Amino acid sequence: AMRTAEMLLRLLPLALSVVAMVIMLKDSQTSDYGSLTYSDIGAFRYLVHASGVSAGYSLLSAVAAAVPQPSTVSRAWAFFLLDQLLTYVILAAGAVSAELVYLAYKGDIAITWSETCGSFGSFCRKATAATGITFAVTLCYAGLSLISSYRLFAKYDAPVSSNHNKEID
Repeated sequence: AMRTAEMLLRLLPLALSVVAMVIMLKDSQTSDYGSLTYSDIGAFRYLVHASGVSAGYSLLSAVAAAVPQPSTVSRAWAFFLLDQLLTYVILAAGAVSAELVYLAYKGDIAITWSETCGSFGSFCRKATAATGITFAVTLCYAGLSLISSYRLFAKYDAPVSSNHNKEID
């Protein structure tokens, strides 16, 4: 059951990352105030790159997990570290994009950042969708991190208690 869950959690981010990346790549709008594309905003460019890396890693890790090989400690460490890394990379992409989407909807008077979604509503809706999908990818990687950490640390014995003196001082 855990192997099936792991394979699903390795393939699902592939599809979700591609969808988020395509939505963001096609996100552009022209209005009376000018034109706006994802590439105008660094955080959204990062989201596209992180989604691409995520999709690539998901594909490679699914293939590697599907190939029947003996489970070694070094293989378990590799999956654990890479799953952790991708979790934080995609979480950062979602967080910075969510901040920009929030500012686009609400603005920030203190720094004279006006809301832009009134003028670029379609752009904001697509950016919101891509950001939400990115958080779904983050949840998948969090699940993978739990599975890979279990697989890694199950290979080690529990620490031996060195409590020789049981008297209370």
